[in-house]
Amino acid sequence: MEHNVYQLIAEKFSLMSKSQKKIASYVLEHTNTVPFFNVANLAAETGVAKATVVRFAVFLGYSGYPELQQDMQHSVKQQLSTTERLRMSSQIVEGKDQIIYDIFHRDQENIQSTMQQLDEKSFLKAVEALLEAKNIYISANRSASSLGVFLQYYLSIMLGNSEMVSTVEDSAEQLYELGENDVVFAISYSRYTMSTINMAAYAKQQGATTIVLTDSLLSPLIPHADIALTASSQLPTFIDSFIAPLSLINALVAVIGKERMREVEMRLEKFEDIWDKLDIFYKKDD
Repeated sequence: MEHNVYQLIAEKFSLMSKSQKKIASYVLEHTNTVPFFNVANLAAETGVAKATVVRFAVFLGYSGYPELQQDMQHSVKQQLSTTERLRMSSQIVEGKDQIIYDIFHRDQENIQSTMQQLDEKSFLKAVEALLEAKNIYISANRSASSLGVFLQYYLSIMLGNSEMVSTVEDSAEQLYELGENDVVFAISYSRYTMSTINMAAYAKQQGATTIVLTDSLLSPLIPHADIALTASSQLPTFIDSFIAPLSLINALVAVIGKERMREVEMRLEKFEDIWDKLDIFYKKDD
């Protein structure tokens, strides 16, 4: 079918039965993983009967689930534009009150999903790589830059060897001595910025250790990763949820702080003295 499958689902959402809406919501919130579910998988994840999944595909105009699945797999390669995501979300979310609490619930689900799918070995490898790195370069652009700035701020305080980089072209001087003792930490979420992908690819070529934080193992960052970390970011709206990725970064920072407790404590004491002398923080008058 030429019609975008996810837009089609959104357009027909209001006409669906309660069970079909349950399937539709799950499909729209897990566009990177559902295309590789069989009927039984999707039925189990949504709590409906397998026959309901088949009827859902037929309701959309497909001959059966295999045809729907093929269309969804094709769509994985074609990221929805921000405008398309906005239009889709407006069709499946009803009322201001609903969306307020729905967003909170979706964020809880993103954290739960990230916890369940966490690769602990990869997480600990990332901690070890960051602790052993000579220099840490963090590449995160557009909306994901908020995650990069947060990570860089705390790594800089704890380890003192991290900095933000943007594009390979703009950061050429910063990366002059990039080598095997360095780490590049790349963060990007769908629709994935080319500058971050190119940075990870360049770092890999230079022999640096590459850590990526992204939404799924289907991300174009994955082929350039020595260590891959994933955190769910699904929301039924035009923005990504960065609650789960931020929680994962919090965990990284906490473990690194614990591993380097003595060193971090000494650095923090010096920072506290500087902050006090420069009157950085608000102090309540006696």
